[in-house]
Amino acid sequence: MADSVDKDVPPSRSRHLVAPELVTAIDAFPAFDLSDAFIAALRQGGPMTSGFVLPPLPPELERVERRDILIPGWEGAPDVRLLLFVPPAATAAPRPAFLHIHGGGFVLGSAEMSDQSGRATALEQDCIVASVDYRLAPETRWPGPVDDCYAALRWLHEQAEALGIDPSRIAVGGESAGGGHAAALAILARDRGDYPICLQLLDQPMLDDRTGSGSDPHPYTGEFIWTAERNRYGWGALLGMEPGGDDVPAAAVPARTADLSGLPPACITVGALDLFVEEDIDYARRLLRAGVPTELHIMPGGYHGFGAAGPDAPQVAEVMRQRSAALARAFARP
Repeated sequence: MADSVDKDVPPSRSRHLVAPELVTAIDAFPAFDLSDAFIAALRQGGPMTSGFVLPPLPPELERVERRDILIPGWEGAPDVRLLLFVPPAATAAPRPAFLHIHGGGFVLGSAEMSDQSGRATALEQDCIVASVDYRLAPETRWPGPVDDCYAALRWLHEQAEALGIDPSRIAVGGESAGGGHAAALAILARDRGDYPICLQLLDQPMLDDRTGSGSDPHPYTGEFIWTAERNRYGWGALLGMEPGGDDVPAAAVPARTADLSGLPPACITVGALDLFVEEDIDYARRLLRAGVPTELHIMPGGYHGFGAAGPDAPQVAEVMRQRSAALARAFARP
């Protein structure tokens, strides 16, 4: 019986390379196939619904105020929902701010996913954190989701005095698709020249629609959590066309942007087994060649989403330390 089951299961390409502390989290991740039918069921309250159940908050994080607000969308688009996290202690000096963009392959997730991390960042950095509940694909194609993020950036700058924010110290960042949107937002903000950003904090960012569509895939990446098939679906949902082709608009894809000069400093973190590792390495290389201060951290044995292993895993703790240090440096007064 066991032998027949083993014959039906293809051997793993990369499980032997996964850090031991991160293996258990792979098996706990729910299996799913991304499709239009799955997304439709999800929106109607199916499995993995965005009706996200928040974990219990540690007492110290309960002190952080959370505000649920609506702000004007970009140029006639619908209002954008933000979750705003405000540290408990009053301060006379303006605080920095962090605009957070959640992950989910462009098609999943909600701002609630950042409830605990948003509170923790607000408390640790003594900053205002705003998490954007941007519109998801495929219902909203590019540039709609990035426009929502730009509307949030505009609002933080325009409301800086009322919120007690230092507009010269506003950082943007996110995980996976949120990291891709953050990179796209940094490019858009540079091109429009209205609202400066002091740091782009990109965790395993989704930057290139061509990943998973080429003829020479990395032999050890993309086996767990976020596969090449899911990546093609996510990008196709955002773009409204088949990803990887010559007809994809460069403005929709950070990695296709020809000129990366003049962008804010970047901190990029990614696992060595992540489907995105090569596109993230190449983006960091191009940023450096464009004169953009950039740090790149690659975690051995880490797959996409290995943060699910929890903060007690040393790899997760190290990435959290790297990101926290980068944010603190960006927020430090000269």
